[in-house]
Amino acid sequence: MPFTLTGLCEFREEIRKSRFLTLATPITSPQDAQAFIEQHSDLNATHNCWAWKLGDQYRSNDDGEPGGTAGRPILAAIEAQGFDQVVVLVIRWYGGIQLGTGGLARAYGGGANKCLQNAERLELISRLPLSCACGFAELTLVKLRVAELGGLVVEEVFTANGVELQLVLEEAQIDTLQSQLADLSRGRILLQR
Repeated sequence: MPFTLTGLCEFREEIRKSRFLTLATPITSPQDAQAFIEQHSDLNATHNCWAWKLGDQYRSNDDGEPGGTAGRPILAAIEAQGFDQVVVLVIRWYGGIQLGTGGLARAYGGGANKCLQNAERLELISRLPLSCACGFAELTLVKLRVAELGGLVVEEVFTANGVELQLVLEEAQIDTLQSQLADLSRGRILLQR
């Protein structure tokens, strides 16, 4: 199961007089990642290297460091720790001593690894989109059943005859919810995929 972060985390270290600050946070879109990078990058720092992963999408940037020595090791740390929906920014203030390509990759990847290892994790659950319609009197019970099974009500549309619900639920819970809804409505409420 992939994980994301519960919130912002950071890790600081000094390697051969260069200072490194690693920041990581959860994201829900590429725009979130870019906004975080722009907001937290330090223009006075020597390098602001970053990587993010969101499902099948990912990006990384070496920001002037030799190719493949910063962004890719950060991305590798995200994947090695089993994270998804995460952006990691590593800010470096150069201290005057060259680290070499191996040293840079170890510094950037290591900082990202340590930051993520110390972070609070949140397990990502895969949920499927579903819809159903119910009467006004049944709405509270339907929402309660969905919540008890770890689902979320995404949207409610009130109509003249009742309420149309858009929800998301783990696949393993769909049959359970369907039977519960059938019981409470005498078979009228049907889940649609």
